[in-house]
Amino acid sequence: MPVLRNSVGFVVGALMIAMCATSSWAEKRILLIPTELDHPWATHMYRRGCEILAKCLNENPDVVAMVCPDNNWPTDPEIFRGVDALVYYSSPAGDIILSPEHRETLYGLFEAEVGFVALHWSTATSDAALGPEYMNILGGWFHFDHSGLKVDQRPLIQVDPNHPVCRGWESYELLDEYYLNLKFNDNAKPVIKVNVDGTDQVVAWVMDHEGGWRSFGCTLGHFHNNFGIPQFRRAICNGILWAAHAEIPEGGSVIDLPEEDLVLPEKPPEK
Repeated sequence: MPVLRNSVGFVVGALMIAMCATSSWAEKRILLIPTELDHPWATHMYRRGCEILAKCLNENPDVVAMVCPDNNWPTDPEIFRGVDALVYYSSPAGDIILSPEHRETLYGLFEAEVGFVALHWSTATSDAALGPEYMNILGGWFHFDHSGLKVDQRPLIQVDPNHPVCRGWESYELLDEYYLNLKFNDNAKPVIKVNVDGTDQVVAWVMDHEGGWRSFGCTLGHFHNNFGIPQFRRAICNGILWAAHAEIPEGGSVIDLPEEDLVLPEKPPEK
């Protein structure tokens, strides 16, 4: 982990101290960050998915979740104040967070024990050279050099039913775009898997890091309709809360929303 140096590092370090000083000990703050739509409508609906997850998370006691007003990375560093977890549902997040302009702030957040979550396509890097470092942050890494895809309907299997991510839901069949053959850090722990063509594929995992911060990765989330499935929302919200060191009830996180909050708006007309 890089040591914070120079004036930029000083500013980042001061911001981290301010974050810790101003955050309520009981309150968990979660920042969800999307990117622009990069797939056909009704798939990879990043901002809409983040909005749904934020609404669910805010139904839980002592949790304050917000969606970043900017795509990719906040333009105002004050938004990081008091945050307990960053959540990316986005295009490949490894390229974003490990870019030269963001890297030092990112590691400063980890030094302040801020958790990290990546969902679906955000578990990837486009730049293969960034992959090993991203894998050590997230715990797992998707890249087409070693990974594949398959759209299928398969039952989700809890690898560790006793883990908090698995609270409040049971195995169910899910139609999704399953990511195949990811690479994993040795310290990553699988929590959910599927069997695709006779091979078990890990679709969600957790990792505890030196320094006290946590990461949660989940490759599910291709089709927007899946956010309408309560078990789907609960598993992901459980993982986000776990990464933020928040309490997860035995029955799982609260994820109930009015039906209108789950409806996807009509596709806007082509420009």
